[in-house]
Amino acid sequence: MQTKSGTYRLQYLDWLRGLGAIIMLQGHVFDSFLKTDQRTGAAFMFSQFLGGMPPAIFLFLTGVTLAFLMDSTERKGLLPMQRFTKALSRSGYLFLIAFVFRFQLWLFSRPAPWQEMLKVDILNCMGLALAVMSVMAFFRTVERVRFCAILGAAIAFAAPVISQLNTAWLPELVRNYLVPDFRYFAFFPWAAYVAFGVSAGSVIRSVNSESIERAMQWAAIIGGALILACQYFSSLPFSLYAKSEYWLNSPAQILTKLGVTLIILAMAFIWTRHGVNGWSWVRQFGTTSLLVYWVHIELVYGRWLAWWKVNLNVGQTVMAAIGLISLMLLLATAVTYRSRIQGALSDTFAALWAPKPDRASGD
Repeated sequence: MQTKSGTYRLQYLDWLRGLGAIIMLQGHVFDSFLKTDQRTGAAFMFSQFLGGMPPAIFLFLTGVTLAFLMDSTERKGLLPMQRFTKALSRSGYLFLIAFVFRFQLWLFSRPAPWQEMLKVDILNCMGLALAVMSVMAFFRTVERVRFCAILGAAIAFAAPVISQLNTAWLPELVRNYLVPDFRYFAFFPWAAYVAFGVSAGSVIRSVNSESIERAMQWAAIIGGALILACQYFSSLPFSLYAKSEYWLNSPAQILTKLGVTLIILAMAFIWTRHGVNGWSWVRQFGTTSLLVYWVHIELVYGRWLAWWKVNLNVGQTVMAAIGLISLMLLLATAVTYRSRIQGALSDTFAALWAPKPDRASGD
């Protein structure tokens, strides 16, 4: 049975994940359906600017979940190697999901080249990042707060350096997993969000229920400070790196998105604790985010809606985004409440097909 604080914790994390899913849906619709000649307008630019946040949110929350797992195994008294194995198994699960997902996409898009199954997508990045972060299971929860924050910063600040190294000698698949590239979710710099998430999750598990609200206030303060500091340093006429691309490997971009994520996290906590209670359509997306991700990718980028691809104007694309979000919400809700729906349908059909009593003569 969950405590009150445990319920709030689950709700605000689901709310944050759900918001990321909604932003992701509209971003992918604009990316796939909007006409080429309208991609220089404000609507597309704004859509894609927002669309850069969901991967950071999902990776961050993956780290938070890993921190919860490691803290749980620590509280149960498992030995360090057992905690490590438990954490590593989460990585294996994500790799399995990633490869099944890519295989399904390849199968439905044949005759696509088989190499498409090896594309390094966000699920692959999660799997590799969790495999690396699993070593943090050897430390205590309070130690992971500091160590993972440092590790996240190290990954972020190393990304431009990794980009400048001569990695041509590496196998292409290994290079795709490690080296920053606009086409893939490489370990550098994307895994930084997972490390920061482990740090944040360890903080959440370290504080008591009375102090969680204060921790969220600090999250918002730190998030705002990160945004301001990154904007200041980005505007300086010199750089620590010989070459750095802001949207590809810049630590300023990574830390800015982290700051935004922390602020939204604090807002989600306040909303779920002091806002309207009960069912939330945003949180509904968060509880079924993997299903929503899987299905919408096939719909938006697969063959199902091929006649819409790069063929809609802004207004039509907005309507398509609303339609997709509504469809995914319907799917997510149906999956979550499938037992209730099945029960209601069974009762309805039973009532329709039940034999009616014979009417007495004269009635």
